[in-house]
This record gives sequence, structure tokens and C-alpha cells, in this order.
Amino acid sequence: MRDTAGQPLAGRTAAFLSLGCKVNSYETEAMRRLFEEAGARTVSFDETADFYVVNTCTVTNIADRKSRQMLHRAKKLNPDGVVAAVGCYVQASEEQVRADEAVDILIGNQQKGEIVGLVLDFLEGRKPQPLADLSRACRYEELKLDTVEERTRACIKIQDGCNQFCSYCIIPFARGRIRSRREEDILAEAERLTAQGYRELVLTGIHLSSYGFEAYPEKQRFALRIPGEPAPLLTLIQKLNRVPGLERLRLGSLEPRIVTEEFAAGLAGTKVCPHFHLSLQSGCDATLARMNRRYNTADYRESCAVLRRNFENPAVTTDVIVGFPGETEEEFAATRQFVEEIGFAQMHIFKYSRRRGTKAAGLPGQLPEQKKAQRSEELLALERRLRLSYEASFAGQETKILFEEAAELGGQRYMTGHNERYVRFAVRTEEDWSNRILTCRASGNRIGGQQEAFVCGE
Repeated sequence: MRDTAGQPLAGRTAAFLSLGCKVNSYETEAMRRLFEEAGARTVSFDETADFYVVNTCTVTNIADRKSRQMLHRAKKLNPDGVVAAVGCYVQASEEQVRADEAVDILIGNQQKGEIVGLVLDFLEGRKPQPLADLSRACRYEELKLDTVEERTRACIKIQDGCNQFCSYCIIPFARGRIRSRREEDILAEAERLTAQGYRELVLTGIHLSSYGFEAYPEKQRFALRIPGEPAPLLTLIQKLNRVPGLERLRLGSLEPRIVTEEFAAGLAGTKVCPHFHLSLQSGCDATLARMNRRYNTADYRESCAVLRRNFENPAVTTDVIVGFPGETEEEFAATRQFVEEIGFAQMHIFKYSRRRGTKAAGLPGQLPEQKKAQRSEELLALERRLRLSYEASFAGQETKILFEEAAELGGQRYMTGHNERYVRFAVRTEEDWSNRILTCRASGNRIGGQQEAFVCGE
């Protein structure tokens, strides 16, 4: 690609929108940085811009629809602007995106670091590059950050791709096989970000638990075990623990299989927050088998027990899919009973989304949307009860809060932030405590409606 050091986009404006996961958010920030280095000025996505970059998501049919809507919205905002469709929806549905008149440029999941050059190629009428074939082994695409829009917390992407091929999931086709970022680049980025004042870093990846496993035989990659050795993710975390200025390290979604006694004990001696998102998807062994999840409820239960032996009152959170093909009333009841037994601090509930090209799309017993919606509502009600119960455990206790922003709650000004277990708290004050970690006593009262928080100091 051409050298863009001469700021070829000087005087132009660019707007960015990230849909979906934290990995996408990280990559969008990195692409923003590349545009700014090339001379472009960033504007809000609601403004008229010369370039619109939509980092798309394809995890569900709803995500596909949202991606299309945002691409069309960008073209409507400025019909003469250049609209770049980027990422997972592009990679998984290339033919459909190419036929979309709102889209000027397609950029796949191995081209984000080249985005400025690809935009310049388009402006100069050059033939577009084909998307990379992610069914084959490919390198980790290096993207870098020095700062992010959020003032207190920054994500670091350390891994890409997934080899698990759960029967419902399109992501291995959109992201390709596992590949890991070089350890020295991760540590250098962590040092840059803490030097900029970020107190908390979040490690993120498409299948975070697979970090470093591409160097090992396939059997060990699936088992997430290396005989006689710690998991590569644990080794990385222990090195990040020594980064100057780092006060909190938070982990993205983990596979329950990686949570061994050795792994949890190793984390307990670091700055890792006691907040663990362990993907469940179903609390029924028969459903897990159809999902090709490679663990059962007994395995999952033991992973939670290991975390609770090594951390005091950890927040264990999860994802659950309802309405998977063939899910009977008895199987759904087993899931409901299991999630209540585990006592999650928070759950994300998803209705099964049929994805063309996945094994589950051809399974018998596809459930009607009405049944999926009914089960979703049941679990959402249970989720709220479990979450409030967990959050109530902090009443009367002192807790360390990383304050993030001011908010108007109940007609009063509060500073809000999260404790190590990612419970949101609010303290009434006129001062600006942004990016400060303070110890406060929780009252047990809640405030704020949709943006509710536990109150401290009252």
C-alpha cells in the first residue's frame, strides 16, 4: 500500500460507527486513529461527512439488519459521501453487501489496517481488492491504539478468530481461525494506555481463551489445556500485572474449560477484577450437545465453584440462548433451574437466530418466534431477580469505585462508576471524580430507572 504519512485526507471529515462486540469497538478506534493520522477530522456519525465507516456485526439476523440500516443511514446523511462497510457482516455476506447501492467500499476482517489506502484506491478509481479467504490460516492483523474516546477504561484486543464451530455460530466463518497478537505488542500498548492515564484495561478477543493456543496441537486447542504448562492467557496476564500505572485488569468472555484450579489461583494473585463472564448458552446437557459446546453442566458448575474458591463474592455473568432447535419444555426448564442454581450476577439473554451456513440452521425442531419470545421473557425476569440479589450483597459494605461520568438521576447530580465486580454505583456530589478510584459505602438503595445504580454515601 502507499505511504499515507503525507496526510492525503487532510481537510476531509470521517464518521465512525461500531456495532456489536468489544473487539469491533477496539478495531473502530484503531481505524479512527489511521484516518486521523492521514489528516482526516473525526465528526459524529449523525453529521455530514466525507467518509462513513460502519464496522458491522453479523452475530444474529437482527445484527445483519442493523448493519444494513446504518449503512443506508450513512448514505442518506450524505449521498455524495463514501460509505465503507467493514467487518463481520461484509465477510459473511459479501455478495449481498456488494449488491447494496448504499455501499461504496467493502473491507473485510483482514483489511482494517489498510483502510486508508483502500479508501484512496477507491477515490482514484483503482480496482478493489478481494476479501481475504478466512477459511485458511492467516496472520494476526496488527492494529494499535494510544488512546480511546472513553476516559477511564480502554480495551486491548489480543486475539482473533475461533476454531470451536458451535453449531449455531457464524463467527468462525466471519472471523476465521484463531490467531494471537504478539506478547510484546500487547505489553507495549498497555504501557502506552496507562501512560495516558487509563486506570483499567479490558482484554478482549473473539475467543479470548484460545489466546496463544495456535502453537499447540489441535486436541489441546479444543481442550484449552497444555499438560504441565499454564494457559498462555494466564502467562500474559501475569506479565501485564507488572505494567506501571495499571490498577485494574478486566477479562472479556471466557470458556468455562479454561477455568482450572491453577488458572484461577494464578489470576487471584494479579490485578484481575473478580468479574468473570463464562459463556453458558444452555443449562441442559442435551441442548449443549446439539450446540457442540464441548462441555456439560457438571463441567460448568465446577468452573464456577473454582472461581468462588479463589475469589471473594466474584461476579459470574453469562450468555444464554433460548429457543435453540429441538429445545423442549423440559430442556428449557432444566436451563431455568440451572441458571438459578448458579446464581449469576448478570445474564445476557438471546433468542436463537437461524444463520445460513451453520449446522443448526438445518436441525429439525425449529421453534416459532412466539415461543422463543416467551422463553426469553421468562429468563429476563429471572435475570433481573438474580442480578438484584447479587447487587444487594454490597449493601452496607465499602467498595472501590472507578468513577466515569456525571449523571442526572432523580433530579440530582451524581457521579457514577463501577466497582471491581462491575456493579454500577452513584454518589451525589458536585465534584468531578472522573477517572478516580475511591472507596465508598453502599447504602443498598437504587436510583435511576433505565440507568439504575446503587447509591453510596446516603
